[in-house]
Amino acid sequence: MPLNSLFHSYFPETPLCLPASTRSLIKHILASMGSKRRGSTSVEELVGHVDGETEEAIAKPSKKKLKLKSEDEGHEEAASEVNSLSAAHSSAKPMERKKKRKALDKERRLVATENAEPNSNGSGPNMKSDDRWEPLATSPMSVLPEFHISVFKNLASADVSTREVAAEALTRELQEVQKAYDRLEEKERAEGLELQLEAEKDDGLKNCAPSLRYAVRRLIRGVSSSRECARQGFALGLTMLGGKIPSIRVEPLLKLVVDLLEVSSSMKGQEARDCLLGRLFAYGAVARSGRLIEEWNHDKTTPYIKEFTSLLISLASKKRYLQEPAISIILELVEKLPNECLVNQVLEAPGLDEWFKVATQVGNPDALLLALKIREKISVDNVIFAKLLPHPFSPSKFFATDHLSSLVNCLKESTFCQPRVHSVWPVLVNILLPDTVIRDGDVLSGSSSIKKHKKSRKSNSSEEEIVKNVRNFCETIIEESLLMSSHDRKHLALDVLLLLLPKLPASCISIVVSYKIVQCLMDILSTKDSWLYKVAEHFLKQLSDWVKNDDVRRVAVIVALQKHSNGRFDCITRTKTVKDLLAEFKTESGCLLFIQNLISMFLNEGSASEEPSDQSLTTDDNSEMGSNEEKDSVGGAMNNSEILKSWVIESLPSILKYLKLDAEAKYRIQKEILKFLAVQGLFCSSLGNEVTSFELQEKFRWPKAPTSTSLCRVCIEQIQQLLANAQKGEVAHGLASGLEPNDLGSYFMRFLGTLCNIPSVSLFRTLSSEDEKAFKKLQAMETQLLREEKTCGLSTGASRVHALRYLLIQLVLQILLRPEEFSEAASELIICCKKAFVASDNLDSDGEEEEESGGMPVLMDVLVDTLLSLLPQSSAPMRSAIEQVFKYFCDDITDDGLLRMLRVIKKDLQPSRHHQDPASEDHDDDEDDDDFLGIEEDDESDEAETGETRESDEHNDDLETVEESEVVDKELPEGSDDSDGGMDDDAMFRMDSYLARIFKERKSQGGDEPAHQQLILFKLRVLSLLEIYLHQNPDKPQVLTVYSNLAQAFVNPHTAEGSVQLGQRIWGILQKKILKAKEYPKGETLQLSILESLLEKNLKLASKPFKKKKSANNPSKKKQSASLNRYKMITSLGQDSTFWILKIIDSRKFSELELQRVFDVFRSTLAAFFDSKKSNLKAVFLKEIFKRRSWIGYQLLGFLLEKCGNAKSEFRQVEALDFVNEILKSLVSVSKDNNKNSQEVSKKVLKSHLPKLCHLIKELVNKMPEKQSRRAEVRKFCGKVFQIVSTLGLNKSFLKVLEVDAHGVCDSQLGDVFLALKKQR
Repeated sequence: MPLNSLFHSYFPETPLCLPASTRSLIKHILASMGSKRRGSTSVEELVGHVDGETEEAIAKPSKKKLKLKSEDEGHEEAASEVNSLSAAHSSAKPMERKKKRKALDKERRLVATENAEPNSNGSGPNMKSDDRWEPLATSPMSVLPEFHISVFKNLASADVSTREVAAEALTRELQEVQKAYDRLEEKERAEGLELQLEAEKDDGLKNCAPSLRYAVRRLIRGVSSSRECARQGFALGLTMLGGKIPSIRVEPLLKLVVDLLEVSSSMKGQEARDCLLGRLFAYGAVARSGRLIEEWNHDKTTPYIKEFTSLLISLASKKRYLQEPAISIILELVEKLPNECLVNQVLEAPGLDEWFKVATQVGNPDALLLALKIREKISVDNVIFAKLLPHPFSPSKFFATDHLSSLVNCLKESTFCQPRVHSVWPVLVNILLPDTVIRDGDVLSGSSSIKKHKKSRKSNSSEEEIVKNVRNFCETIIEESLLMSSHDRKHLALDVLLLLLPKLPASCISIVVSYKIVQCLMDILSTKDSWLYKVAEHFLKQLSDWVKNDDVRRVAVIVALQKHSNGRFDCITRTKTVKDLLAEFKTESGCLLFIQNLISMFLNEGSASEEPSDQSLTTDDNSEMGSNEEKDSVGGAMNNSEILKSWVIESLPSILKYLKLDAEAKYRIQKEILKFLAVQGLFCSSLGNEVTSFELQEKFRWPKAPTSTSLCRVCIEQIQQLLANAQKGEVAHGLASGLEPNDLGSYFMRFLGTLCNIPSVSLFRTLSSEDEKAFKKLQAMETQLLREEKTCGLSTGASRVHALRYLLIQLVLQILLRPEEFSEAASELIICCKKAFVASDNLDSDGEEEEESGGMPVLMDVLVDTLLSLLPQSSAPMRSAIEQVFKYFCDDITDDGLLRMLRVIKKDLQPSRHHQDPASEDHDDDEDDDDFLGIEEDDESDEAETGETRESDEHNDDLETVEESEVVDKELPEGSDDSDGGMDDDAMFRMDSYLARIFKERKSQGGDEPAHQQLILFKLRVLSLLEIYLHQNPDKPQVLTVYSNLAQAFVNPHTAEGSVQLGQRIWGILQKKILKAKEYPKGETLQLSILESLLEKNLKLASKPFKKKKSANNPSKKKQSASLNRYKMITSLGQDSTFWILKIIDSRKFSELELQRVFDVFRSTLAAFFDSKKSNLKAVFLKEIFKRRSWIGYQLLGFLLEKCGNAKSEFRQVEALDFVNEILKSLVSVSKDNNKNSQEVSKKVLKSHLPKLCHLIKELVNKMPEKQSRRAEVRKFCGKVFQIVSTLGLNKSFLKVLEVDAHGVCDSQLGDVFLALKKQR
């Protein structure tokens, strides 16, 4: 570095104008130090460089004029000149002076390290003999090892490894320097030289080498730097130096920290903060260096430990952010010091006693932390802790309510370090829940945690004391202090609870997850904009993870959350916490434990929280299992206790949904749930709340308060659902294993009968005489059917009996659920069961014998009528049982029974346009066959938008129809009955005789709309039965009956009015189960006349035009779109039905004579296609018919050629050419695929139609269309005809029949195509 720059850094405002003697002194010093880097650069060159810069400085004006001394004055005068320069600069500010001094010290060290070999002579040619500095001629510094000052730079690196390497290098070099220094005899000269380069400092490091003293001071100053990682690196260096170089004594080290990092009143905020943090890091380095411990080991009366502790306490009192780290330094030292030293030195430190005394008043958590850690280390009570710790100390006394109340201020103030949790809390948790306490299931996973393991406890506190301490801690600190305060303290409360979780025994979960904690979580999570929303969400996630593999914990958490939220935790918080926890049960033992806890909650009157909640209990769609959203509709308004009990009832069966256990384990869980629901929902005790059954060897309990009727209804509904799910599971398990499944229904009926026979137990409601009679008859019939089922084994007859038994069980529950509504249906069902047994001893007997005896048809009619009467007012489990019975008996259903079901689908509540008398309703039903699909030709004064306006080249409209119908088909729900939910099942729909009375009741309750809704609901349920019938019997002739009635219902606009789902459901059944099914009606009983009638009406339906009503002048776009879509679906139905009917006709192999009526139908359809403007029949549809059923084309070829030749519409004529072409192509394909006989037949057919074909060709070429596209179609058609004629070898015959005048026209219009035909002749 140039000398002018070096000095200018010290004195920036002073021009570098020095006398010769001063320059000689500088040259002498530098020459003595030497320079490695400059190599050949001589001292004279350096001086010359200085002279040049000096002359420049003199040439420039300066602010201060210096009086230069003469050159012959000695170096003492030059030194005084330098001092005068320093004095002139002393007027600068102290901090600026300090910074400049640091910079000069750094530059001086840098120059020193760059010097290679010292100049022993120490004189230059320009230096006089009397100006030489003699002590420097033999400087002792030349014998000291080299110290690289660059290591300080790496101490501030952000990389940890770089800092560690730099600190090790620094320590290693200074150790060598100090060892060499210790071996020197003339230490004063080395120190004298050092003092010349740096101001003299009384730092007490007398025995340290100059480089070491400089390094210590620089390290202390460096810990106050905020640059990058300087504090960490310089503190590490100070720690290693202090620990490995014993020459650095503790006393001067502590003094240097105070002196160099003193905070003056003139310092600003950031500057003062840097100094305070520097002192903190410096004290930490001293503590970690181990020098204090060495001092104690060397001298038991050393004062430095007291002084060090006092300094840290004083530092901690200055700023809040210094408090916790300062105490952590003391604690780190405490861990290393022996107990004697702690008692005699640390606790006797000045200021510590007062600091402990005021801790509870000012709220000092670090004082509490220090007291707890020291007391834990020394295990001796001390009077200094009197304000913070009980005397004598014990966990029970410490966590007593009174003592915890005195610590509230200390613990409240620990929030200053958020989001980090203060160090005092883990210490408190360790005292509260010591590691030696073995908690239930904490070291075990899954079901093994359910068993209680008795293990030894080293802690003096028993489990009861721990529970008491946890309760006092949570109530006093968490609930009464932190939760009642600010958001920060609520955050702290949740963080502290998370600290408790890893050590928390399952017995304390109910204490930790308390009412106030749950209410706090609900208040926070109910609003996503809450400041603590993420905190509460994280708490729930950690809580869920904690209970993940432990059923005991999971049960305790679920019970706590639901008990304190009245069963609505997920509803209020809009989470799936409880739902997800319920879904995690995987073991039988865990489920049984959960069931026992819920039963205890239900029976315990104090289980429901009596504390009011400020939270508004709002609900949403995202509710947990067993939600109570529909409780008002079930049993009216419920209080909080009933809501919680309702959740218990609904949650018990819901755990079975996610279980994947074997059949035996699942059956045992189902039995436990069923027993509880049956006892609480069906019965009550007249003698106390507890009854013992000696037959079942079980004890049954009821709540002290009588169970409300609404809860009993919920229990019955859950029993019904449980039995329905069990029935489905039994069927699946029986089919898979081939073994007799566990019969939950049979167990329920035995359990029901046993409880009914206990004198002190009665049903929860008194039944009427009719209901009681039906109730007992159903029980007796179920017993009889059970015996019959056992005799049948695993046959189909056993499945029938099993389905009937479950329907009887559902009916038993339905009588209790809705009295005086099902007694008549129960009697009819019992009659059906009796007739089934009377008709045959073997339920697998052939149905034909039964039909001949006349027993089975009557039985099936009664059974169908009974099932239909049960459908409208039944619950979902009841409907499932009905569908199972119908599934096994639908093979024997009669035509009357089928028509009875179809009549429901066609029933219409809307009045007809022409007023009809109610007496004519049956007559109208008979006329439905004559007016199939409700097609009306001229009844409405609508205008048809057809004719020439549709004569465009866009022939793909029909494809759009098919595509849209397929889209609708994909969107249709298969077998769904979603609209059943929310409907009022109080209305009672019975067939025929019941409808009028029900409509009347509904009208009195609120008009026709409820009756219309109920009718739609009834139709959807009957459609489910029809779908089952079609699935079981896809090839029966009765499918035609089902199809015709469903098609008529779909086309009728009033059938599905007000319900889009009903129309889609009918469409879905027609498409999936009939028209596109793999099987279709077969058998000799199929009548051709019916098929002909259906064919004719479907062709009319497919050709029906879209009508725009005159009354709708400005219909909305939505209505227009809906109307157009419905028209396309109906047209598509007609087309698909035509293909389906032709497939059935083709499968019967009728003769041509028998099919004449079919041909006539197509002739009339084609005639309308050519002649009528109202016909909207698609050409692609007709072409597809001729392609699929070529036998129709052969019969209609002559008629088609004739109509094409005489067509009035050019557009229709060109479209019909594709029909002719398709038929002719089929002739060629038949002749190629089959033998010569088939080829002769094809030639014969075509030859018979040559005159008409030639006439058509003549008409086409004579009257070529004007449009180019149509002319191209004509030429294309003629070319294909010529090709087919040539293929069949009829060239000569064709040309002979073709008139002579037509030859010339063909030549001109067709050109080469016709010439090729003539050449082939």
